[in-house]
Amino acid sequence: MKGFPNYLVALALMALACSIASAYDPAPLQDFCVAVNSSTQAVFVNGKFCKDPKLVIANDFLFRGLNVPRDRILGLNTLGISLARLDFASYGVNPPHTHPHATEILVVVEGTLYVGFVTSNPKNRLFTKVLNAGDVFVFPIGLIHFQFNVRKTNAVAFAGLGSQNPGLITIAKAVFGSNPLINLDVLSKAFQVDKDVIKYLEKQFG
Repeated sequence: MKGFPNYLVALALMALACSIASAYDPAPLQDFCVAVNSSTQAVFVNGKFCKDPKLVIANDFLFRGLNVPRDRILGLNTLGISLARLDFASYGVNPPHTHPHATEILVVVEGTLYVGFVTSNPKNRLFTKVLNAGDVFVFPIGLIHFQFNVRKTNAVAFAGLGSQNPGLITIAKAVFGSNPLINLDVLSKAFQVDKDVIKYLEKQFG
């Protein structure tokens, strides 16, 4: 970069590298950290309460019954991934949202889902597919995406996410249901609609 001292260029590149690296879960410093509900049953490892490794058993990494809605898998703690079961009623929707910390892979096991995601500015390209049982679709990290059950029957899917804490921002709720509310002038100009329309939308998400 002409006109910039070499050390400033190096500093800027290191800062960029650090910001990219910090966007993902840090690598664990131990083989595993099985989550526990009580600190009295745990050891403190690298800033996390974990089950004493000497007491860990195979069942800590086993999860039976994904055929029904269940609780989290304790053995996934600190391993940098998460798993979610998504149940859709007839014509149910998982509205446009984003996971700022994780890519998502979706596997449909029952029913039919219409899914899609939108690329970032300036193109904002929409990629969509209709998925049936056995189909898999990927939503890249941070991009707005959705799932919609297009049938009268229920649908079930499993989502794997590349972070223990993928984050969740539901677009409409974040914009029209923020606390406190975003200035009316800002939203009216951004969406190019009358302020009464914005007020109506805020009532839906407030």
